Amino acid sequence: MSSISSFINTFIQPAYFIISGFIGLPNMKYYYVFLFFVFIVSVLGNVAVMAVICLDHNLRTPKYVAVFNLAFVDLLGSCALVPKVLDIFLFNHYYVPYNDCLTFLFFCYTCLSMQALNLVALCYDRLMAIMFPLHYHVKVTHKIMFSMITFFWLFVITCVLLAIGLLTRLSFCKSVVINSYFCDHGQIYKLACNDNFPNFVISHLLPCLFLWLPLVIICSSYICIGYTLAQVVAAQERAKALRTCTAHLSLVVIYFCPILITFTMGSGIHPNARIINLSLTSVIPPLLNPVIYVLHTQEIRSSIKTILKGRNKSKIMVK
Repeated sequence: MSSISSFINTFIQPAYFIISGFIGLPNMKYYYVFLFFVFIVSVLGNVAVMAVICLDHNLRTPKYVAVFNLAFVDLLGSCALVPKVLDIFLFNHYYVPYNDCLTFLFFCYTCLSMQALNLVALCYDRLMAIMFPLHYHVKVTHKIMFSMITFFWLFVITCVLLAIGLLTRLSFCKSVVINSYFCDHGQIYKLACNDNFPNFVISHLLPCLFLWLPLVIICSSYICIGYTLAQVVAAQERAKALRTCTAHLSLVVIYFCPILITFTMGSGIHPNARIINLSLTSVIPPLLNPVIYVLHTQEIRSSIKTILKGRNKSKIMVK
Protein backbone atom coordinates (compact mmCIF):
# COMPACT_ATOMS: atom_id res chain seq x y z
CA MET A 1 0.00 0.00 0.00
CA SER A 2 2.84 2.38 0.82
CA SER A 3 4.55 1.64 -2.51
CA ILE A 4 1.32 2.53 -4.36
CA SER A 5 0.97 5.81 -2.46
CA SER A 6 4.62 6.68 -3.06
CA PHE A 7 4.16 6.01 -6.81
CA ILE A 8 1.11 8.31 -6.86
CA ASN A 9 3.05 11.01 -5.02
CA THR A 10 6.04 10.82 -7.36
CA PHE A 11 4.13 10.39 -10.63
CA ILE A 12 4.35 13.70 -12.48
CA GLN A 13 2.39 14.41 -15.64
CA PRO A 14 3.50 17.79 -16.96
CA ALA A 15 1.02 20.50 -17.93
CA TYR A 16 2.94 21.07 -21.14
CA PHE A 17 5.99 20.19 -23.21
CA ILE A 18 8.40 22.74 -24.70
CA ILE A 19 9.33 22.21 -28.36
CA SER A 20 12.90 23.44 -28.78
CA GLY A 21 13.28 23.30 -32.58
CA PHE A 22 16.69 24.02 -34.07
CA ILE A 23 19.55 24.52 -31.64
CA GLY A 24 22.00 27.37 -32.22
CA LEU A 25 21.06 28.08 -35.85
CA PRO A 26 20.21 31.70 -36.72
CA ASN A 27 17.51 32.88 -39.16
CA MET A 28 15.64 29.56 -39.11
CA LYS A 29 12.33 31.39 -39.55
CA TYR A 30 13.12 31.44 -43.26
CA TYR A 31 13.12 27.64 -43.20
CA TYR A 32 9.65 27.61 -41.66
CA VAL A 33 8.45 30.07 -44.30
CA PHE A 34 9.79 27.63 -46.89
CA LEU A 35 7.75 24.87 -45.21
CA PHE A 36 4.68 27.09 -45.48
CA PHE A 37 5.03 27.47 -49.26
CA VAL A 38 5.69 23.73 -49.62
CA PHE A 39 2.54 23.11 -47.57
CA ILE A 40 0.38 25.32 -49.81
CA VAL A 41 1.59 23.63 -53.01
CA SER A 42 1.21 20.13 -51.57
CA VAL A 43 -2.34 20.85 -50.39
CA LEU A 44 -3.33 22.17 -53.82
CA GLY A 45 -1.65 19.24 -55.59
CA ASN A 46 -3.21 16.51 -53.45
CA VAL A 47 -6.66 18.10 -53.53
CA ALA A 48 -6.34 18.26 -57.33
CA VAL A 49 -5.41 14.56 -57.57
CA MET A 50 -8.33 13.57 -55.31
CA ALA A 51 -10.71 15.75 -57.30
CA VAL A 52 -9.59 14.28 -60.64
CA ILE A 53 -10.08 10.72 -59.34
CA CYS A 54 -13.56 11.60 -58.04
CA LEU A 55 -14.62 13.41 -61.23
CA ASP A 56 -13.38 10.88 -63.77
CA HIS A 57 -15.27 7.56 -63.66
CA ASN A 58 -12.47 5.92 -65.67
CA LEU A 59 -10.13 6.36 -62.70
CA ARG A 60 -12.38 4.54 -60.24
CA THR A 61 -10.26 1.41 -60.45
CA PRO A 62 -8.60 -0.50 -57.56
CA LYS A 63 -5.24 1.09 -58.33
CA TYR A 64 -6.65 4.59 -57.95
CA VAL A 65 -8.28 3.65 -54.66
CA ALA A 66 -4.70 3.38 -53.36
CA VAL A 67 -3.64 6.57 -55.18
CA PHE A 68 -6.60 8.45 -53.69
CA ASN A 69 -5.73 7.15 -50.21
CA LEU A 70 -2.10 8.22 -50.70
CA ALA A 71 -3.23 11.74 -51.65
CA PHE A 72 -5.61 11.81 -48.66
CA VAL A 73 -2.86 10.70 -46.23
CA ASP A 74 -0.47 13.29 -47.70
CA LEU A 75 -3.11 16.00 -47.29
CA LEU A 76 -3.98 14.94 -43.74
CA GLY A 77 -0.33 14.68 -42.73
CA SER A 78 0.55 18.09 -44.14
CA CYS A 79 -2.45 19.72 -42.46
CA ALA A 80 -1.68 18.04 -39.14
CA LEU A 81 2.02 18.96 -39.12
CA VAL A 82 2.84 22.20 -40.92
CA PRO A 83 0.23 24.61 -39.46
CA LYS A 84 1.13 23.48 -35.93
CA VAL A 85 4.88 23.80 -36.62
CA LEU A 86 4.35 27.32 -37.99
CA ASP A 87 2.26 28.23 -34.96
CA ILE A 88 5.01 26.99 -32.63
CA PHE A 89 8.02 28.62 -34.27
CA LEU A 90 6.76 31.62 -36.21
CA PHE A 91 4.39 32.77 -33.47
CA ASN A 92 6.57 31.60 -30.56
CA HIS A 93 4.04 29.18 -29.03
CA TYR A 94 6.72 26.79 -27.81
CA TYR A 95 4.64 25.55 -24.87
CA VAL A 96 2.36 22.74 -26.10
CA PRO A 97 -0.19 21.34 -23.60
CA TYR A 98 0.33 17.70 -22.66
CA ASN A 99 -2.83 16.31 -24.31
CA ASP A 100 -2.36 18.48 -27.41
CA CYS A 101 1.18 17.15 -27.75
CA LEU A 102 0.00 13.53 -27.67
CA THR A 103 -2.70 14.33 -30.24
CA PHE A 104 -0.09 16.03 -32.42
CA LEU A 105 2.12 12.94 -32.10
CA PHE A 106 -0.78 10.65 -33.05
CA PHE A 107 -1.58 12.38 -36.34
CA CYS A 108 2.07 12.83 -37.34
CA TYR A 109 3.06 9.21 -36.77
CA THR A 110 -0.18 7.80 -38.19
CA CYS A 111 0.23 9.68 -41.47
CA LEU A 112 3.96 8.98 -41.69
CA SER A 113 3.32 5.25 -41.23
CA MET A 114 0.39 5.18 -43.65
CA GLN A 115 2.55 6.73 -46.37
CA ALA A 116 4.84 3.68 -46.24
CA LEU A 117 1.96 1.20 -46.22
CA ASN A 118 0.28 3.00 -49.14
CA LEU A 119 3.46 2.38 -51.12
CA VAL A 120 3.06 -1.33 -50.28
CA ALA A 121 -0.52 -1.27 -51.64
CA LEU A 122 0.65 0.40 -54.86
CA CYS A 123 3.52 -2.11 -55.09
CA TYR A 124 1.00 -4.97 -54.86
CA ASP A 125 -0.85 -3.44 -57.81
CA ARG A 126 2.31 -3.31 -59.94
CA LEU A 127 3.37 -6.82 -58.88
CA MET A 128 0.05 -8.35 -59.94
CA ALA A 129 -0.07 -6.31 -63.17
CA ILE A 130 3.34 -7.53 -64.34
CA MET A 131 3.49 -11.07 -62.93
CA PHE A 132 -0.15 -12.04 -63.55
CA PRO A 133 -1.40 -9.77 -66.36
CA LEU A 134 -4.15 -12.19 -67.42
CA HIS A 135 -5.47 -12.52 -63.85
CA TYR A 136 -4.92 -8.88 -62.84
CA HIS A 137 -8.62 -8.01 -62.62
CA VAL A 138 -9.21 -11.04 -60.40
CA LYS A 139 -6.26 -10.47 -58.08
CA VAL A 140 -6.64 -6.67 -57.83
CA THR A 141 -10.29 -5.84 -57.12
CA HIS A 142 -12.00 -3.01 -55.28
CA LYS A 143 -12.78 -5.41 -52.42
CA ILE A 144 -9.15 -6.52 -52.06
CA MET A 145 -7.79 -2.96 -52.24
CA PHE A 146 -10.37 -1.57 -49.81
CA SER A 147 -9.73 -4.46 -47.41
CA MET A 148 -5.96 -3.96 -47.59
CA ILE A 149 -6.15 -0.21 -46.98
CA THR A 150 -8.71 -0.59 -44.16
CA PHE A 151 -6.44 -3.14 -42.47
CA PHE A 152 -3.48 -0.78 -42.82
CA TRP A 153 -5.42 2.08 -41.21
CA LEU A 154 -6.62 -0.06 -38.29
CA PHE A 155 -3.18 -1.58 -37.74
CA VAL A 156 -1.39 1.78 -37.78
CA ILE A 157 -3.93 3.49 -35.50
CA THR A 158 -3.77 0.59 -33.02
CA CYS A 159 0.05 0.64 -32.90
CA VAL A 160 0.30 4.43 -32.54
CA LEU A 161 -2.37 4.44 -29.80
CA LEU A 162 -0.40 1.72 -28.01
CA ALA A 163 2.74 3.88 -28.17
CA ILE A 164 0.80 6.88 -26.83
CA GLY A 165 -0.78 4.77 -24.08
CA LEU A 166 2.69 3.74 -22.92
CA LEU A 167 3.74 7.39 -22.85
CA THR A 168 0.91 8.24 -20.45
CA ARG A 169 2.41 5.94 -17.78
CA LEU A 170 5.66 7.92 -17.75
CA SER A 171 6.55 10.45 -15.09
CA PHE A 172 8.38 13.62 -16.13
CA CYS A 173 10.08 15.02 -13.06
CA LYS A 174 13.02 16.74 -14.79
CA SER A 175 13.09 18.35 -18.22
CA VAL A 176 10.02 18.81 -20.43
CA VAL A 177 11.99 20.19 -23.40
CA ILE A 178 11.58 18.11 -26.57
CA ASN A 179 14.62 18.47 -28.84
CA SER A 180 12.64 18.27 -32.03
CA TYR A 181 10.28 20.34 -34.18
CA PHE A 182 7.16 18.36 -33.17
CA CYS A 183 6.06 16.02 -30.39
CA ASP A 184 8.56 13.32 -31.28
CA HIS A 185 7.95 9.97 -29.55
CA GLY A 186 11.64 9.10 -29.38
CA GLN A 187 12.49 12.39 -27.70
CA ILE A 188 9.55 12.35 -25.27
CA TYR A 189 10.04 8.95 -23.65
CA LYS A 190 13.75 9.68 -23.03
CA LEU A 191 12.71 12.58 -20.77
CA ALA A 192 10.95 10.23 -18.32
CA CYS A 193 12.38 9.62 -14.87
CA ASN A 194 10.66 6.25 -14.28
CA ASP A 195 10.99 2.95 -16.17
CA ASN A 196 10.72 3.63 -19.90
CA PHE A 197 11.85 0.21 -21.17
CA PRO A 198 8.44 -0.62 -22.81
CA ASN A 199 8.66 2.71 -24.65
CA PHE A 200 12.21 1.88 -25.71
CA VAL A 201 10.99 -1.45 -27.15
CA ILE A 202 8.10 0.06 -29.06
CA SER A 203 10.29 2.90 -30.35
CA HIS A 204 12.40 0.24 -32.07
CA LEU A 205 9.49 -2.05 -33.00
CA LEU A 206 7.42 0.57 -34.85
CA PRO A 207 10.20 1.56 -37.31
CA CYS A 208 10.64 -2.15 -38.08
CA LEU A 209 6.92 -2.57 -38.74
CA PHE A 210 6.31 0.65 -40.67
CA LEU A 211 9.66 1.31 -42.33
CA TRP A 212 11.88 -1.75 -42.65
CA LEU A 213 9.13 -4.33 -43.26
CA PRO A 214 7.39 -2.28 -46.01
CA LEU A 215 10.79 -1.63 -47.61
CA VAL A 216 11.64 -5.35 -47.55
CA ILE A 217 8.24 -6.20 -49.08
CA ILE A 218 8.69 -3.57 -51.81
CA CYS A 219 12.27 -4.66 -52.61
CA SER A 220 11.22 -8.33 -52.70
CA SER A 221 8.33 -7.45 -55.01
CA TYR A 222 10.64 -5.65 -57.43
CA ILE A 223 13.05 -8.60 -57.40
CA CYS A 224 10.10 -10.77 -58.50
CA ILE A 225 9.13 -8.14 -61.09
CA GLY A 226 12.71 -8.02 -62.39
CA TYR A 227 12.84 -11.81 -62.65
CA THR A 228 9.53 -11.87 -64.53
CA LEU A 229 10.65 -9.16 -66.95
CA ALA A 230 13.92 -10.99 -67.56
CA GLN A 231 11.85 -13.82 -69.08
CA VAL A 232 10.27 -11.41 -71.58
CA VAL A 233 12.04 -11.71 -74.93
CA ALA A 234 11.01 -8.36 -76.46
CA ALA A 235 13.09 -5.49 -75.05
CA GLN A 236 10.32 -3.05 -76.00
CA GLU A 237 7.80 -4.94 -73.84
CA ARG A 238 10.23 -4.95 -70.90
CA ALA A 239 10.76 -1.20 -71.20
CA LYS A 240 7.01 -0.61 -71.44
CA ALA A 241 6.39 -2.64 -68.26
CA LEU A 242 9.21 -0.86 -66.40
CA ARG A 243 7.78 2.54 -67.32
CA THR A 244 4.61 1.65 -65.43
CA CYS A 245 6.76 1.28 -62.28
CA THR A 246 8.77 4.50 -62.53
CA ALA A 247 6.24 6.64 -60.65
CA HIS A 248 6.04 4.16 -57.78
CA LEU A 249 9.82 3.69 -57.61
CA SER A 250 10.29 7.46 -57.49
CA LEU A 251 7.91 7.70 -54.51
CA VAL A 252 9.72 4.87 -52.72
CA VAL A 253 13.12 6.55 -53.06
CA ILE A 254 11.81 9.99 -52.03
CA TYR A 255 10.07 8.62 -48.95
CA PHE A 256 12.44 5.97 -47.61
CA CYS A 257 15.93 7.42 -48.13
CA PRO A 258 15.89 10.37 -45.68
CA ILE A 259 13.75 8.72 -43.02
CA LEU A 260 15.79 5.51 -42.96
CA ILE A 261 18.96 7.55 -42.54
CA THR A 262 17.39 9.28 -39.53
CA PHE A 263 16.12 6.12 -37.81
CA THR A 264 19.22 4.06 -38.64
CA MET A 265 21.61 6.59 -37.10
CA GLY A 266 19.33 7.01 -34.06
CA SER A 267 21.00 9.02 -31.31
CA GLY A 268 24.14 9.36 -33.43
CA ILE A 269 22.53 11.99 -35.62
CA HIS A 270 22.71 15.65 -34.56
CA PRO A 271 19.34 17.04 -33.37
CA ASN A 272 19.39 19.73 -36.07
CA ALA A 273 20.08 17.15 -38.79
CA ARG A 274 17.28 14.96 -37.38
CA ILE A 275 14.86 17.89 -37.53
CA ILE A 276 15.78 18.73 -41.13
CA ASN A 277 15.58 15.07 -42.23
CA LEU A 278 12.24 14.39 -40.55
CA SER A 279 10.66 17.69 -41.57
CA LEU A 280 11.67 17.28 -45.21
CA THR A 281 10.50 13.65 -45.15
CA SER A 282 7.15 14.87 -43.85
CA VAL A 283 6.60 17.66 -46.39
CA ILE A 284 8.54 16.78 -49.58
CA PRO A 285 6.77 13.49 -50.48
CA PRO A 286 3.29 15.10 -50.19
CA LEU A 287 4.61 17.88 -52.45
CA LEU A 288 6.15 15.58 -55.08
CA ASN A 289 3.65 12.70 -55.08
CA PRO A 290 0.97 14.57 -57.09
CA VAL A 291 3.59 15.95 -59.49
CA ILE A 292 5.11 12.51 -60.07
CA TYR A 293 1.74 10.88 -60.67
CA VAL A 294 0.66 13.62 -63.08
CA LEU A 295 3.94 13.43 -65.03
CA HIS A 296 4.32 9.64 -65.09
CA THR A 297 0.73 8.40 -65.28
CA GLN A 298 -0.94 8.60 -68.67
CA GLU A 299 -4.43 8.02 -67.23
CA ILE A 300 -4.27 11.06 -64.94
CA ARG A 301 -2.82 13.28 -67.67
CA SER A 302 -5.59 12.22 -70.05
CA SER A 303 -8.21 12.70 -67.35
CA ILE A 304 -7.01 16.25 -66.59
CA LYS A 305 -7.11 17.12 -70.31
CA THR A 306 -10.63 15.70 -70.60
CA ILE A 307 -11.87 17.64 -67.57
CA LEU A 308 -10.30 20.87 -68.82
CA LYS A 309 -11.77 20.38 -72.30
CA GLY A 310 -15.18 19.77 -70.75
CA ARG A 311 -14.94 22.99 -68.77
CA ASN A 312 -13.87 24.96 -71.85
CA LYS A 313 -16.80 23.58 -73.86
CA SER A 314 -19.25 24.48 -71.10
CA LYS A 315 -17.85 28.03 -70.97
CA ILE A 316 -18.25 28.38 -74.75
CA MET A 317 -21.85 27.12 -74.59
CA VAL A 318 -22.65 29.60 -71.80
CA LYS A 319 -21.28 32.48 -73.89
